[in-house]
Amino acid sequence: MQPQEIIVIDQLSPCPYLAGRTARLPHRQPLKRLTLRQFDERLEIGDRRSGTMLYRPGCPSCTACEPIRLNLATFRPNATQRRTFRQGEQLLETRFALPTVDDARIDLFNLHRELRGLDRGDEPIDTLGYEQFLTDSCCRTVELSYWHKGQLVGVAITDVSLKALSAVYCFFDPRLTDLSIGTYSVLKQVELCRAQQRQFLYLGYYVAGSPHMIYKAKFHPHERRVNDNWQLFS
Repeated sequence: MQPQEIIVIDQLSPCPYLAGRTARLPHRQPLKRLTLRQFDERLEIGDRRSGTMLYRPGCPSCTACEPIRLNLATFRPNATQRRTFRQGEQLLETRFALPTVDDARIDLFNLHRELRGLDRGDEPIDTLGYEQFLTDSCCRTVELSYWHKGQLVGVAITDVSLKALSAVYCFFDPRLTDLSIGTYSVLKQVELCRAQQRQFLYLGYYVAGSPHMIYKAKFHPHERRVNDNWQLFS
């Protein structure tokens, strides 16, 4: 049984992914922390987490947002992805821990957002904003941090369910293009799923036409939830 929820935000707004479109992203606050099994059920129907709230698009005239996941029984990285993973294993140190909030992470988050054109004119995030977006949670949440020559170069915030991991957000130093930290992070979470015998890695939403979502479709085969059914794309 799922805990009761209250709707916190439910209004029309400009679409953050596709220019000129109108979005509706109701945010719902569970009244109790979700168990691993309850969170599995939420991921299965396409929910995502932002802070302590869950959301799922309910846009009035658009269904472009498609939940996307990797099924570990079918997913196979291509040759380029395998090379990226091997390089990352050689050059990066990965640390697993509960989410941490500090100046190094906040500075890296803002650098990533600025250099990749993701800030949309917003003010840099501060400690409270970082906590409200990533580390305050209604489910079990962990952090993978990536280090290069002793320096923090990437962070992945990941939610945990009984059968899956859900990649919430990854940010990294965009200047280190040769390391392909974003791709490496996905593959590192795939490895973690396999080691923990989890079935899925959820990658959020895929939006065709959004330049910031293109990378997700490069992981094959993957599954996308279309018309309330998970379909295989190979």
